[in-house]
Amino acid sequence: MLIPALAWGVLPLAVARIKGEPINQILGTTVGTLIVGLITLPFIKLNIDAKTFWMAALAGAFWVIGQLGQYTGYAKVGVSETMPISTGLQLIGTSLVGVVIFGEWASTSAKIWGFIGIALLIIGAILTSVSDAGTSEGNKSNQTGTIIMLVCTTLGFIVYNAIPRVLSASGIAIFFPESVGMVLAVLVYLVFTRQLGELKAKSSWQSLIAGFIFSIAALGYIMSVRDNGVNTAFVVSQLSVVISTLGGMLVLGEKKSKKGYIFTISGLILIFVGAILTTIMH
Repeated sequence: MLIPALAWGVLPLAVARIKGEPINQILGTTVGTLIVGLITLPFIKLNIDAKTFWMAALAGAFWVIGQLGQYTGYAKVGVSETMPISTGLQLIGTSLVGVVIFGEWASTSAKIWGFIGIALLIIGAILTSVSDAGTSEGNKSNQTGTIIMLVCTTLGFIVYNAIPRVLSASGIAIFFPESVGMVLAVLVYLVFTRQLGELKAKSSWQSLIAGFIFSIAALGYIMSVRDNGVNTAFVVSQLSVVISTLGGMLVLGEKKSKKGYIFTISGLILIFVGAILTTIMH
């Protein structure tokens, strides 16, 4: 149950240590994930039809949009600010998709608790985005632009989380096609942005470790859902935001003012409580 939280929490710290651009980081991450996908193939039953395969690949492609946004955020405003905002936005979007498309929160009490949870997520994300002059978060315009970028790219994560819910195949079965979609999406992006030279960059291949870490988290989450149920597995996995945010400040040395620390810790608490309310209280 704790493996996804630990691995997803460590992932941003590992990526931030690699001296490369976001494009190098996303390239290495996707190729590393595909390698793990290929390794798992002999141990799983890939009894899925072509439609399911390409739908899962499409989910992987949308994941690239979200992850590239996160990696860009790390470079611009740091891990300790990007992760709480990104996680809060994902929780809000995924919850709303669940209500509108999949008919969750059917009862009145579920809707009340759910929307209270969303309100806490919004407040938590706002609190963690409070910055002060002289900290590692950059100037105000840079921060505002990064938040807007995260709002747009988080749509990729929301679609990535939604597509598997309409597929009948198990999570393990769609892991490989998702990894195929991830690599194809990055290759298409490299072609259109004329950055194919990044395939040779040292930092791209150093970022393979990020793909291995992501795969451990993703496979661990699939198994946790099977053993513990979706709600419990999901909420516990969100502890990753606490690990990555605190790690950004303690391990990467991202500086905040005293007010910034207080707001960030308060925001993290609200995000975690909001995650509980939007998943368990219905």
